[in-house]
Amino acid sequence: MTATVPSITVYGASWCPDCKRARKFLGEQLVPYTWIDLGEHPQAQEIVERYNNGKQIIPTIVFADGSVLVEPSNAALATKLGLQTRAQCASYDVIVVGAGPTGLTAAIYSAREGLDVLAIDRAGFGGQAAITEHGDNYPAFPEGISGAEFAERIVRQARRFGVEMLTAQDVEAIERANNRLAMRTTDRTRYGADAVLVATGSTYRRLEVPGEEDFIGAGVHFCATCDGPFYRGRDVVVIGGGNSAAEEGAYLSGLARSVTILVREAQMTASKMALDKLPAYKNLTVRFNTEVIGFEGHGHLSAVRLRDVTGGGEETLPTAAAFVFIGLLPNTAFLRGTMDLDAQGFVRTSQTLETSLPGVFAAGDCRQGSTKQIAAAVGEGATAALMIRHYLNAGEEARGAAEDV
Repeated sequence: MTATVPSITVYGASWCPDCKRARKFLGEQLVPYTWIDLGEHPQAQEIVERYNNGKQIIPTIVFADGSVLVEPSNAALATKLGLQTRAQCASYDVIVVGAGPTGLTAAIYSAREGLDVLAIDRAGFGGQAAITEHGDNYPAFPEGISGAEFAERIVRQARRFGVEMLTAQDVEAIERANNRLAMRTTDRTRYGADAVLVATGSTYRRLEVPGEEDFIGAGVHFCATCDGPFYRGRDVVVIGGGNSAAEEGAYLSGLARSVTILVREAQMTASKMALDKLPAYKNLTVRFNTEVIGFEGHGHLSAVRLRDVTGGGEETLPTAAAFVFIGLLPNTAFLRGTMDLDAQGFVRTSQTLETSLPGVFAAGDCRQGSTKQIAAAVGEGATAALMIRHYLNAGEEARGAAEDV
């Protein structure tokens, strides 16, 4: 892929929530941009004031054509970037909520069956996979593939089969009325569907400390199998005390020069089986009562700031990378009260991936019991599409039988 020269400049500050949101949106859309932090470049304040009639309003986003957006919403950014934010039709055979590997695979399968398919995503197409630096564990790519390229390919394939795709749209509600499903997006538009797939994925729980957002993908990671090989022979840290932290720490010990697991509590909560294996890894150590309070570096992570929660003070620990495993948050808040969710918010489904709301299916990372791997996500997307086809065919047969009576 040919590198794209950034034609967008974002002026802002690291402490500004709207700046973080705008940068996150541009990153999710794989749109290159130049970031100017007013805290590090005070002279840029004059530029911001010039664009805002003497006021310092951020983010101020300047485009190659000379136009400027000030404190834009995601929808305004999407419009400026030429992204589709409203569907062409009011009703579809299948609507897929979430355009990651699971959702787009299901959309491709369904569209190939001749169904009208709409895929909606609040962020960029490709899901978590799109922001993975490099993947080596997906079949058929012997040299590996970047997350951005993987996302670009699957989106291109979906468009080839006629899948309509919307971005920068949150689905606020899904309901069933008169034997048909309806959903409402944040712009108050309603769409009808015969079947719906919820494939909204999950979000890695973050520490929400200074520097974390800045170094995601540049030293701060959430997948050891995806990004661990980039730190072969270097010192890394793992943050967390559960099964994922123990298992991924053990995996990283086979790649890194040293692995330090940082646990905020006085003990790990991982299973006995996982804990019993840790002493065998001689280059792995565990530090308890240790809280991460910040990330430091210039362009790439170089150190983590730590605090002893028992009152032992603070310190800076040099590291090439930090792998954060403090849990997952399913993107299912909009479904509460609509269908059966478990205590953590993951969607409960039957063996056919159908939820407690008839005609609504769930697959991928948002589903209870999913394995949180790209290959598994693609497989669940294909399975969901087959289950949806069976559901739609059964409905047609039932209607046909009723008409014959």
